[in-house]
Amino acid sequence: MIHLNNREKRFRFVRLQAIVRKEFIQIKKDPASLAIALVLPVLLLVLLGYAMNDDVESVHLSILDQSQTAESRELIDRLTSQGDFTIMSYEHNVSVLEHLLDKGDIHAGLIIPANYSKELTTNTAVVQFLIDGSDPTYAQEALFRSESLLLNYAHTVQAEQLIRSGTEVPNSPLKHETQVFYNPSMDSMEFNIPALIGLIMQEVTLILTAFALVREKEQGTIEQLIVTPIRPAELIIGKLVPYTIIGTLSFAFVLLAGVFWFDVAIAGDPFLLVLLSLLFLVATLAMGIFISTIAKNQLQAMYMSFAVILPSVILSGFVFPRESMPMLIQLLGGLIPLTYFLEILRGIFLKANSLQLLWPQSFVLLGFTVLLSIATIAKFKKHLQ
Repeated sequence: MIHLNNREKRFRFVRLQAIVRKEFIQIKKDPASLAIALVLPVLLLVLLGYAMNDDVESVHLSILDQSQTAESRELIDRLTSQGDFTIMSYEHNVSVLEHLLDKGDIHAGLIIPANYSKELTTNTAVVQFLIDGSDPTYAQEALFRSESLLLNYAHTVQAEQLIRSGTEVPNSPLKHETQVFYNPSMDSMEFNIPALIGLIMQEVTLILTAFALVREKEQGTIEQLIVTPIRPAELIIGKLVPYTIIGTLSFAFVLLAGVFWFDVAIAGDPFLLVLLSLLFLVATLAMGIFISTIAKNQLQAMYMSFAVILPSVILSGFVFPRESMPMLIQLLGGLIPLTYFLEILRGIFLKANSLQLLWPQSFVLLGFTVLLSIATIAKFKKHLQ
């Protein structure tokens, strides 16, 4: 065994001290990365701490009251008095309720028939619940709350009838029929696989392009591009084209795996799905290139990519329902392209939504692409000057 004398130990400590000092000098030369590393975790904790809430506070409900009687109004009051359901609208026909479910504006619809009041007192009244099963969390909550509240109300009506007549009523005065749309089994796989496709595509494309220009800066090849007659827009487009092709192939592989391996069927138009996915792909690539123009090195690019990816998982509605988040957090989630792409994916996969219903999300994705591209070109042009 080799024993080190005091002199050698001292020399080793001095060398170690020199390396540590050198690293602190390097960190000091890059204060932006240090600030990101220290501030970003706190910001993410505060942001995600408010967003991570899977409690369903209230189920959005639209009502078709064909009875328009005191009894039907009492039933509605029983459903909404405790805050379990929030009435979004009163409608006049079933097709409007189904349209609201298609758009995702409501989680459930209640249909009270015209003969409700008469049947409640003489026989058995039957009401119908239409439930959006595309989100199993809200669907199961709507189903549980409706069953519980209507059962309690039926017992109350039965007890009142017993008091009035003096004889026990043999049948329940109130029953309800439930129809679950889009995902009748309320299978979470049907809900999660389309969202996973969107999340994976965002991560792959964002990381690929976030390092594109940074790598050029660190390797010194960016200066070679500066002296050429190439324009900023041409450089940005030239950078995007190869990654768009790679991203498209990656999307195709992930989509095929989702459909055939996990057996999740596409209810809507596959061509529309591919078209809008390409729009999201370009928007995400533009975001990655924009990060690449801001970041001074690959470490900063990594931090910035992480600052986009992690909030996207939480704020976009991938894990937790956006309706359960505070309004400020919902607004921040609206600044993330993945939020709109998840609505598109789930809309086409589960509800067979057409472009007529998905044009708002598509328009926002197009806006993201245009704004990010303009910002990237302007930032890069400033760098060239």
